[in-house]
Amino acid sequence: MYYPRNAENIVREYLHLFPVLGVMGPRQSGKSTMLRKTLGDDFEYITFDDFEKRELLNNDPKKFISRYSRKVIFDEAHYVPELFPLIKQVVDNDRFNYGNFILTGSGQFLMSKHFSESLAGRIGLIQLMPMQLTEIPLSKQQTAIYSGSYPELVVRNWSGSRAWYNSYLETYIQKDLRQMTNIADIHAFTAFLRYLAANAAQAVNLSEISRSIGISVTTLNRWLSVLEASYVVFLLQPYYKNLGKRLVKSPKIYFMDTGLLSYLTGIEARQIIEGGVMEGQFFENFIVSEIRKHIFHSGSSARMFYYRTNHGDEIDIVLEQGSRTDLIEIKASESYRPLFHKIIAKSDFGSGSKKVVFQGDTSEMLNDITAVNFVDFLKGLSSEQV
Repeated sequence: MYYPRNAENIVREYLHLFPVLGVMGPRQSGKSTMLRKTLGDDFEYITFDDFEKRELLNNDPKKFISRYSRKVIFDEAHYVPELFPLIKQVVDNDRFNYGNFILTGSGQFLMSKHFSESLAGRIGLIQLMPMQLTEIPLSKQQTAIYSGSYPELVVRNWSGSRAWYNSYLETYIQKDLRQMTNIADIHAFTAFLRYLAANAAQAVNLSEISRSIGISVTTLNRWLSVLEASYVVFLLQPYYKNLGKRLVKSPKIYFMDTGLLSYLTGIEARQIIEGGVMEGQFFENFIVSEIRKHIFHSGSSARMFYYRTNHGDEIDIVLEQGSRTDLIEIKASESYRPLFHKIIAKSDFGSGSKKVVFQGDTSEMLNDITAVNFVDFLKGLSSEQV
């Protein structure tokens, strides 16, 4: 079973704009499946999990690239860095013949390194994340909020999800981590990952984590970069109008998938999350990650920040695109309270909307502030061209 992905539109668009298309994203986000379903039999599919294909490339690179130089998908291309200069040669010999090569990979750092060295100016990049809520059937959407949105889990109704996430982490640690960096203490790294999960949607304090698990801040910074590069987490930087006046320096940490967040915290049942101490964190993480996915899947140029003053006033999301700046507050509650819009009501960041995203019914609270049901909000992202 295949659920269409929003990123299919920019796949088709970029094939007419670039000689090479790069599709990056976390493991199991559906990159290969989306490409094969979208492009059908027009492209040949080559995976470098195939020993014979790797041997052919290693033993006779010229023969390999002459055989696979038109309408081909190279899956997990970051495992074969010698492929990239070969593609560059083919592209440079026929610079305006677009859409012949598609490369996929799960390691952002490794792929970007190869792109910058060999394919700069020749490649259009798309980042495919786990499914957006709007891509998931309506009957499954409530479950996806807390159980995650990796395509395989959604298709099978999250059957065996705990075992799936356990295997996912083991594969990630054994393959991606060992290729991107040398992490000697896997137990400490896992403790770091769980610590981040417990503090999702909060500012990152590496000094505090360092004291808790006994690992240097320098090492934790490196580990955090690896987690970002493999799309496990992402950071939301603080917003400031004057570049010389940062109000708060620490970024906030979010997980790309709330199912992995549930697994890492051990809070996997929705009824435990709702009404629990982490309910607000889970819901905020969900909304922020959904906006992040939309930006990636639509090819938007929007930038997302958070705002916090030294006095504790905070706005969850400052969404900036061109001259427009939207302010968004996120609340897990189903009932609306006036204090929800207290900060954004007195904030003026220029032109843009002001919304409070929550689980109740959509209604206008003030002239320039709207309380928006989260499903309505997520459906409206495309229409607002975020």
